[in-house]
Amino acid sequence: MSSITVLGQREVAQVLGMPQAIACVEEVYRQKALGQTVVWPTTFYEFDPGHADMDIKSGYLKGAGVFGHKTVSWFGANAGRGLPELSGAILLFSAETGLPLGLVDGASVTGLRTGASGAVGAKYLARRDSRHLVVVGTGGQAFYQIAAMRTVFPALEEITVANPRSLPHAQRFVDALPGRLEREMGLSLSGVRLAAAQSPEAALVSADIVVTVTPSKTPLIRKEWVRPGTHFSCIGADAEGKEELDPRIFENARVFVDDMVHCVAAGEVELPIKAGILRQEAILGEIGKLMLGEVSGRRTEDEITVFDATGMALLDLAAAKAAL
Repeated sequence: MSSITVLGQREVAQVLGMPQAIACVEEVYRQKALGQTVVWPTTFYEFDPGHADMDIKSGYLKGAGVFGHKTVSWFGANAGRGLPELSGAILLFSAETGLPLGLVDGASVTGLRTGASGAVGAKYLARRDSRHLVVVGTGGQAFYQIAAMRTVFPALEEITVANPRSLPHAQRFVDALPGRLEREMGLSLSGVRLAAAQSPEAALVSADIVVTVTPSKTPLIRKEWVRPGTHFSCIGADAEGKEELDPRIFENARVFVDDMVHCVAAGEVELPIKAGILRQEAILGEIGKLMLGEVSGRRTEDEITVFDATGMALLDLAAAKAAL
């Protein structure tokens, strides 16, 4: 008879922090580049387009000896019900016996590993002297992106949070941010200037790193707003038809992805490729190849860099295993 360990949100918070999540993400990207992982097709379904959806992501971590899947749902109306918008569960199995090892809260692991992904992209592609972070979106993931960026870039001096639909919402998010980061992540924003914006246009004048975390299907950032040397970590576009960046931004950018197949099908690069603005062959590769030194990343201070991350079950499995 086998036993299954169950970790809820409270337990995950006790045993898994952002530094560990970042380490898990980096290791998965490296192992993927070395051919030590398998990613299976994603199942995505919209119950109410733009308002409620779910996906099932699965994979196999050979080196870690585990496989499994995550089922996660996003129901935007839950905010008005006093419920979390994002919820889910990760089921982990032994690759040796096939027996289940654990059931882990999916929302907290998703938050941590997705935040870590955006920051890892910036770690390897943004300018080393980056000081101004702009986050577009104020949903649940925005918090984790800021926590991860603060962990990787402790010298950040300014953080601007933009909500294209609601400036008051952005302001409430910013007002609550220092206390929440201290309370949940043990991170201080002392000495960091915080600002709220409805449009990212003004903030992009001085932005070094931009993270997009919205469900938008129309571009929120125009090419003419982008200054030389900006890095983009694109997180929100994780399903066919989603789009946050003006496709023209890709014309001269150095572009990396987390998973080539999934990003071309449903990431930020999907629509620029379909529009003929970006050739798939022009994508420099998966970020793991960059981490292994097999391809060069940023070459000059003025280059635009883009990391497109649709997310992989591999990240959830690695983080869940670490938590277990």
